[in-house]
Amino acid sequence: MLPTGAKDTQLRENNSQKVHPQPMEETMNQNPEAVETLISKIFTNISCLKSAYIQLQTAHTPYDPEKIQAADKLVISELKTLSELKHFYRENNPKPVCVSPQDSRLAAEIQEQQSLLKTYEVMVKKFQSEIQNKDSEIRQLQQQIEEANQKRVKLEKNIKLRGLSVKESEGSGEENGFFAVDLTPELFTSAVESAFKAIHDFSKPLINMMKAAGWDLDAAADSIEPNVVYAKRAHKKYAFESHICQRMFSGFQQENFSIKLDNLSVTKESFFHQYLALREMDPLDMLGQNPDSIFGQFCRSKYLVVVHPKMEASFFGNLDQRNYVMGGGHPRTPFYQAFLKLAKSIWLLHRLAYSFDPNVKIFQVKRGNEFSEVYMESIVKNLIMDETDQKPKVGLMVMPGFWIGGSVIQSRVYLSGMKVNE
Repeated sequence: MLPTGAKDTQLRENNSQKVHPQPMEETMNQNPEAVETLISKIFTNISCLKSAYIQLQTAHTPYDPEKIQAADKLVISELKTLSELKHFYRENNPKPVCVSPQDSRLAAEIQEQQSLLKTYEVMVKKFQSEIQNKDSEIRQLQQQIEEANQKRVKLEKNIKLRGLSVKESEGSGEENGFFAVDLTPELFTSAVESAFKAIHDFSKPLINMMKAAGWDLDAAADSIEPNVVYAKRAHKKYAFESHICQRMFSGFQQENFSIKLDNLSVTKESFFHQYLALREMDPLDMLGQNPDSIFGQFCRSKYLVVVHPKMEASFFGNLDQRNYVMGGGHPRTPFYQAFLKLAKSIWLLHRLAYSFDPNVKIFQVKRGNEFSEVYMESIVKNLIMDETDQKPKVGLMVMPGFWIGGSVIQSRVYLSGMKVNE
């Protein structure tokens, strides 16, 4: 065996003899050391190729793009080296006419290594394809991250505009639905619909309890708004809805909603924060945490004006619930809980109205006003209009209207003296 340096020198000398190729057996007899060196290099190269292939496999679990690229370069380098050895052998050893058994074994070994090389080439192409797929996935994920960051920045800006810190939003935002709400005219319109429905829903148990207590509903309706001509007797329910509406919206145009508080100074962001805080909560749970809060005082004052003492006494036979409310409590009775749903919807509407800049303005229409299709909507459909030129008159206002920006949300009214097309 020759030292490595001597072997390399010998290979270069063999390479310089390619101008005068000789038969294979003669070359092998003359330079056995060169053949031995070549075979040794082939085996070394194959070992290195196996090692590089293992590194390439390892780099995929876990997936490491940098290691994959390094291993891929190493595999390609070893394949190039093997290719150079193959060309070197062919140039220095032309195909013989006849070979010895020893040459046949060498040729078989080379063929085996060439087959193995083809296998490695297929695997390398496969891994290169996988690398390209992974790179594509990485680019897609990076794009998604960038889009998520942009959304996060927008959310943080919205949070700051609403007066919420990022820390507060992380602690309670998702739970209370903060991130899903934007301050838009559509949100206010939806709140108006909820308030209108809440008035209608509370009027049902109120009317039923009056029936059970033996009240004359016709007389009660006339006492609320006399001389209204109803198209149907069943329409007198709108008188009670009007009564609830008038009492609940009294003071709505004031920032404090007629609640007497010292040094009340609330920013628009705080109004919206209050809206978000109560939006998904049960009102009784909120009052249980702080019965004397602004919302608690609002519920207490409105209950006392909506439900008359005589009415309550006829319902329950006493004024215990009323006295409990006046004393600062919030009873857990079904009737009071039904009222709290109404109070919550009106309170949220007020908080929302003062969140806008400029504020949302409320307007109300009175009995006897001429009907305007711009500012009013009839709560009863299929009305038969009078053939005379006289415009219909408002009998009851069941829901006030609002100005928001340059738009009008119509008030809802009951028109007196009209007929319904059956």
